[in-house]
Amino acid sequence: MNHLPDARRRALLQAACGAGLLAGAPFAARNVLAADPSANARKRILVVLELSGGNDGLNTLVPYYDDAYYRLRPRIGLPAKSLRKIDDRFGFNPGMTGFEALFKDGKMAVIHGCGYEQPSFSHFTSMAYWHTGAPNRGEPFGWMGRLADAIDPRLAANFLVNIGETQSLAVRAARHTPVVFDDPVRFARKGLYQERGLLDLVDEAGAGQNDSRRLLQDTARSARVASVDVRKAWENYRTPVDYGVVPLDLPKVASLIAADFPARLYYTAYRHNAFDTHVQQLDQHQRLLTYLSDSVAGFQRDLERLGRADDVTLLVFSEFGRRPGENTNLGTDHGTANHMYVIGKGVRGGHYGTPPDLARLDAGGNSLHTTDFRRVYRTVTKGWLGHADDADLFNGQFNILPIFS
Repeated sequence: MNHLPDARRRALLQAACGAGLLAGAPFAARNVLAADPSANARKRILVVLELSGGNDGLNTLVPYYDDAYYRLRPRIGLPAKSLRKIDDRFGFNPGMTGFEALFKDGKMAVIHGCGYEQPSFSHFTSMAYWHTGAPNRGEPFGWMGRLADAIDPRLAANFLVNIGETQSLAVRAARHTPVVFDDPVRFARKGLYQERGLLDLVDEAGAGQNDSRRLLQDTARSARVASVDVRKAWENYRTPVDYGVVPLDLPKVASLIAADFPARLYYTAYRHNAFDTHVQQLDQHQRLLTYLSDSVAGFQRDLERLGRADDVTLLVFSEFGRRPGENTNLGTDHGTANHMYVIGKGVRGGHYGTPPDLARLDAGGNSLHTTDFRRVYRTVTKGWLGHADDADLFNGQFNILPIFS
């Protein structure tokens, strides 16, 4: 089996997945070229949370010290007295008690002014740039997929997990095959009850098979094992921790970590362009941020309860910020520079990067970015995961931030 070319191997894997082996969400099989599972034990884990729709960073972490903020937002600017102040310059949105606590406990790094050159204001295009870590390029693979290939060339089983309705471009890899699911209860092989006996025969390897058939059979068998492991982890998971009204998918991540699932890379999202707040933003945005803040804070408490807080870092981002000036509908339109958040027990909390100058906007009335977002990617890649990195991973060299030193 090992002499099959990679391209042929990927084609067969895709064919197996397309044949309807699993249901409940798009499936990517457990890779059959597994490394020693014990090699994954207690290694550092990176969890990435996407805020789809373009979160308004200026009303998330408010620069209440800056008069320009209130000039640009005379109606939707949040008054200083209402904020959850973290220092003499910034305060979180009133609903973000969890983020306030994480920052004050030294477990949150805020990176200011994140963006890229020649920004796109299209959700689809800009998100593709963030997913691939390759702005203004046609990169076919995601940055987490490339990272998985780079740090695990032996292709360990279940190394990369994507929780969502569809597979994100961020986890698309040349060699690794991510485990992708939405509802862990329904993460199982397709088929009618009457077909179950036949489907189960795939677990029995036959003698004299050719390489292609053996690969497909091994892939199907690995798919079944992965789905069983995910369902079992969720069934066994119990927590007293409150994740808030909308827990996102973070409890699902916690359940796998609690079960010592071998994944080191997890990707999930606050879905359905929730943060695209063009109209009547204030109440809606605060609710979204409350849900986000409560869920992230709950996830951190759960990791501490599980004794795994030392092993996990969470990265939070959105595909772009919002325009500094409010619009006529009491909302905000697509913008540019934004915050990124790196959260965890191993983080050196505080502010990183330079906040954009709200008195110095571009010709379209948008902020000028001050930190290339790939610098943050490289920081978690090298500073947290310990990957030696090279110029090919992010199409250039980017100095890491001292978040983990």
